[in-house]
Amino acid sequence: MLRSKDLTGLYDTSAEEIVEILDRAAEMKALLARGKKSGKTLAGTALVTLFYENSTRTRTSFELAGKYLGAHEVNVAAASSSVQKGETLIDTGRTLDALKVDFIAMRHPLAGAPVLLAKNVSASVINAGDGMNEHPTQALLDMFTMREKLGGIKGLKVAILGDIKHSRVAKSNLFGLKKLGAEVYMYAPRTLMPAEIEKLGAHVCTSMEEAIDGADCVMGLRIQLERQKGGLFPSLSEYSRFYGVKDGMLALAAKGALVMHPGPVNRGIELTPSLIDGGNSVINEQVTNGLAVRMAVLSLLREYREKNL
Repeated sequence: MLRSKDLTGLYDTSAEEIVEILDRAAEMKALLARGKKSGKTLAGTALVTLFYENSTRTRTSFELAGKYLGAHEVNVAAASSSVQKGETLIDTGRTLDALKVDFIAMRHPLAGAPVLLAKNVSASVINAGDGMNEHPTQALLDMFTMREKLGGIKGLKVAILGDIKHSRVAKSNLFGLKKLGAEVYMYAPRTLMPAEIEKLGAHVCTSMEEAIDGADCVMGLRIQLERQKGGLFPSLSEYSRFYGVKDGMLALAAKGALVMHPGPVNRGIELTPSLIDGGNSVINEQVTNGLAVRMAVLSLLREYREKNL
């Protein structure tokens, strides 16, 4: 059983809890494969998706996860909510509590916002991405995909390439993969690599070839175009030329290596189209697995709530 009413990050989530979520996700994916989209696991509960940033994959999969398990689901977009009238995050959370909401899946531009909310509401808070901090369910679906395709995670070499500095996906993957026994190799332009990330267990590489050599999984990260005004690299074309993953580079990886990306992909910049659409790519499967993982998280949090709250 999970140890908390919330899932705010993988830094504080144990290896045992991660495995429990992945095991439950396998059960949920089997249900989806059989066309079971009208479960009663969350019957009588309410899920709110509270997004202060744009999202397609994450928000939609949370909404569908709730609906497929029988919850009442409501989306609250910050742009059209009382946030625009000056309502604080805590007051928004207390309003949702007063409406007897059970689960809040939240995305916020500030690191730590889900933890702050979780401390001030009775509802279970699930971090759907907070600033440059964490995105736990994305990392969980990535690990689920690796385990499903490669048979396990312990001993894997995972190469993570791209805008690591701004990537909450990279950080959550680093925390989760290390706990399950994988080694994480990172490569990025110096301006896009967090300082001292080695202290968190990452192998920082001096070349892309070093990162990809023998890798079981090659994960590209989105270049965050909204940050390009900061001058962190000269141009997208130069980034693609020197730091994008090219077709031939996959030959350096282990046989059958997976090509992954959290999406959305800037085609031809982080990965070539032939890698995105090639036989080693599991990018679309990651989306399906994300639904199964979020169903798993919701079901496990429901069990925690029933026994502890």
